[in-house]
Amino acid sequence: MARRSFPILKQILQKSAENPRPFLCRSVTYMPRPGDGTPRAVTLIPGDGVGPLVTNAVEQVMDAMHAPVYFERYEVHGDMKSVPPEVIKSIQKNKVCLKGGLHTPVGGGVSSLNVQLRKELDLFASLVNCVNLPGLPTRHDNVDIVVIRENTEGEYSGLEHEVVPGVVESLKVITKFCSERIAKYAFEYAYLNNRKKVTAVHKANIMKLADGLFLESCREIAKKYPGIHYNEIIVDNCCMQLVSKPEQFDVMVTPNLYGNLVANTAAGIAGGTGVMPGGNVGADTAVFEQGASAGNVGNQNQVEEKRANPVAVLLSSAMMLRHLQFPSFADRLETAVKHVIAEGKYRTKDLGGDSTTQEVVDAVLAALD
Repeated sequence: MARRSFPILKQILQKSAENPRPFLCRSVTYMPRPGDGTPRAVTLIPGDGVGPLVTNAVEQVMDAMHAPVYFERYEVHGDMKSVPPEVIKSIQKNKVCLKGGLHTPVGGGVSSLNVQLRKELDLFASLVNCVNLPGLPTRHDNVDIVVIRENTEGEYSGLEHEVVPGVVESLKVITKFCSERIAKYAFEYAYLNNRKKVTAVHKANIMKLADGLFLESCREIAKKYPGIHYNEIIVDNCCMQLVSKPEQFDVMVTPNLYGNLVANTAAGIAGGTGVMPGGNVGADTAVFEQGASAGNVGNQNQVEEKRANPVAVLLSSAMMLRHLQFPSFADRLETAVKHVIAEGKYRTKDLGGDSTTQEVVDAVLAALD
């Protein structure tokens, strides 16, 4: 029997060599419950500047994939005094939002609507995934860092007042509750995503009480996850280590302001803010947007020439699809975007090309399997 089988096996192996995908089939990535395919409503905030350009890219791709989502659009702009109540209600109802950048005026006493939104919805965790994309040259290889940032307190509490003319006091608020909550989220993320290390970023050598409380909370939570390596690093040394040896970092957990600095630094190392996805998540709701600071929000040239980079928001929408438990659609979108980046024919100016937003979108649409 074995002798008769050998020639057949030999023929199969020869055909496999000629066609490397003879038995390729789709893997089971998600076993849905009845009704899980029902289209989900997503609140859409196009935002300011290039925001409408890049969120429109997401709408086109979702439509082309026939993804089971539909958008409830609301016009919100950074010069508004507050986020309209109907927008908050929509996000609370839908539990998911996709957002373009909102311009925050510098000075003048106008508060950031981005911060208002996070506080109102208690989006306590900001997550930015800074990872090398195949085909995109960067100074460092093997970068795959997840920055998890406390999103509701610290210097962003906005508690400032003028004590006397020429003297302003700004309060940094750190609480045990919020510190433990973000630390638990970081370790849970690492555990569920097979990450090996969590690094806490701090300045407890100077701010011994505030950052000391943050570290104390991280250490307590770390004891509950013995399988995950835990270490700590001072924020100024952290920035130096990021630009010299970023591959040493895995998951990073930070207070609010440090997280903003660390995430943007890590994004710059891995290819720029235009390709870094991210989101803000709370117990009940999640808002997905470009991961690192959208410094191009107010870039009028990009708006007029329609050359904004849609990659970050497209990848953020893939994160959103996975959050909604539509993993196959997320996989299709991520694969198409990475194919376009690797191919290198269509790239916007920030990635060394001269393509328009729509040209990049058309390439992604063509790459959808």
